[in-house]
Amino acid sequence: MAGSGALLRQCPLLLPQNREGTAYEGFVTAQGRDFHIRILLPMDFQLKNARVECSWHLKKILHGYRHILKQRLHSCPDLVSFMVELKTVLEIALKNTQDLHIPRPPEYYSCLVRDLEILGWNKVAYVDTGLTAIRLKAEDSCGRQHLITLKLNAKYPTEPPDCLVDLPVQFAISWMPQNSLIDIYNQFLAALESLKEFWDAMDEIDGKTWVLEPENPRRSATARRIAIGTNVSVNIEVDPRHPNMLPECYFLGADHAVNPLRIKLNNNMHLWDPEISLLQNLKDLLEIDFPSRAVLEKSDFAKDCGICYAYRLEGTTPDQVCDDPRCGQPFHQACLYEWLQSLPSSRQSFNVIFGECPYCNKVRKSYKND
Repeated sequence: MAGSGALLRQCPLLLPQNREGTAYEGFVTAQGRDFHIRILLPMDFQLKNARVECSWHLKKILHGYRHILKQRLHSCPDLVSFMVELKTVLEIALKNTQDLHIPRPPEYYSCLVRDLEILGWNKVAYVDTGLTAIRLKAEDSCGRQHLITLKLNAKYPTEPPDCLVDLPVQFAISWMPQNSLIDIYNQFLAALESLKEFWDAMDEIDGKTWVLEPENPRRSATARRIAIGTNVSVNIEVDPRHPNMLPECYFLGADHAVNPLRIKLNNNMHLWDPEISLLQNLKDLLEIDFPSRAVLEKSDFAKDCGICYAYRLEGTTPDQVCDDPRCGQPFHQACLYEWLQSLPSSRQSFNVIFGECPYCNKVRKSYKND
């Protein structure tokens, strides 16, 4: 990696977020304007595997240049070089983005201020200095807090704003030229209420079980990987429109541990009762009690990978387990695949590779990630 001094000179508002130098957050400046950006690097600092997150405004400006930036990520030797390239591309994009320079007519501002007053300033969480972006806050009937971000173009209210929400389903607004912000707000509230049962189910799972993934689930997240025992878990995918129906279930762990669970699930599917909670249904079908948050710690289930000795690797957790009951060592799928691939004795069939466990020498297989 290039020195932090060079990066500071190029992007004085982009600051490291950890000691390892794998996370940076701040602003990139072009044409006198600052744009929020976050860059996450893997532990080996390979830019081709980096993740770049930016504000929706910057994302919209760079939309037509994504393939160029992806190429730059693959070809630049370090973060400083990439940021120089990014600033150059951003300068070009800004010059070619005409609508950013369209002046708003006076009626735009008077109409917007009137709409905000009708809506109520207590519902406003943020307004940018140009009055082109607004973030509104809302509370559903269960007291959960939600945000909706609106990007208004120069033709508002003739044309509707772009809406950014953290929902598990698409949020499409109904809009007429005579509508205002309060109409969007009411449609947002209706969407929140339609998802009440989904969030009730997910909140119960988050509060009463040990969720291994995602670590900090967003309101839009429909999947949960729930700990069942040491190196044994179930990944469920819940339909947000039908949260009381049987979700897709995928068990992770050694065969001797997960095969009985699969059998119970298949044999007891007919017992699923949409009148009781999703979590209680899972307990009944699998004939288990999920480990309690009140009794056990997450570390009892979150075991490090036996190859890289880390729990998280580029956002993933160990999801492969040795089938030998006396071993039961967990691995990241990528680590295990790379390990097996390095063995002279391993054999491969299409995208499946067979080789010996690095701990007990039991033959096991791994699938290549696409």
